[in-house]
Amino acid sequence: MAAYRDTDANDAVFRALADRSRRLLLDRLNERNGQTLRELCSGLEMARQSVSKHLDVLEAADLVTTVRRGREKLHYLNPAPISDIGERWIRRYDAGRIDTLAALKRTLEETTMDRPSFVYKTYIRTTPELLWRGLTEPEFTRRYWGMEPITDWEVGSAMTWRHRGVTLADPEQVVLEYDPYRRLSYAWHVFSEELAQSIGVAGDVQQRIAQEPRSKVTFDLEEVGDVVKLSVVHDGFAPDSVMLPMISEGWPQVLAGLKTLLETGDPLPSTSERPVAARLGLEPAAQA
Repeated sequence: MAAYRDTDANDAVFRALADRSRRLLLDRLNERNGQTLRELCSGLEMARQSVSKHLDVLEAADLVTTVRRGREKLHYLNPAPISDIGERWIRRYDAGRIDTLAALKRTLEETTMDRPSFVYKTYIRTTPELLWRGLTEPEFTRRYWGMEPITDWEVGSAMTWRHRGVTLADPEQVVLEYDPYRRLSYAWHVFSEELAQSIGVAGDVQQRIAQEPRSKVTFDLEEVGDVVKLSVVHDGFAPDSVMLPMISEGWPQVLAGLKTLLETGDPLPSTSERPVAARLGLEPAAQA
């Protein structure tokens, strides 16, 4: 049986969600992520102090995570606890039929270039060493992701990816940071025509993605008792990015698979049989 968040953590999530005002704040972050306290207070019939207290409760339950950008403190919806509840209270009663992430709307829209575009935090019952292997070694990544990195992991070195028989290589596809068991960062892979065809994305959509600026993903690992807190920030997207909603749905599924693999030894079954394009409302490729 898959391991889930402990009872106290689940209780904190349910208590946080029980309050209508806190659910409203989550809805506002779901509509536009990365807001300051002032932005969240705008238009609400609540005092600034009340909003701040509600955010503290949501942050304590890991439903909201924050990132400092200069003097600003930006608030982001963290869908990981909701995904965990889906696994615990939905999937077990209708395994293989319920997509636990389907109820999560795309969590990031209308972002700006100077703000992180996707922020996700989860806790995995493992060690930093094993989690690091899960992030970097093909023997692990192919089991929960279907992707295989080929690199020597030196900063500045090229990274080649293999996915479903498709090879993804590009001179700008490089390792940016490599601090074992603590921090890993690399430039995101190219989105080639061959990859688009393999996941059911139409050619015109692929061309739009190819014109977008290069994004990057960063993983931070922190040991907390007998679990490891994994924080993922994927940024560098244009405000009207096509890739952004794709990774916003994709990362929660990938990280849920990583968590399940490390905690149980077995990969997580696919959460949806629909092509990527169909799940995102994009026009599918002809063969999809």
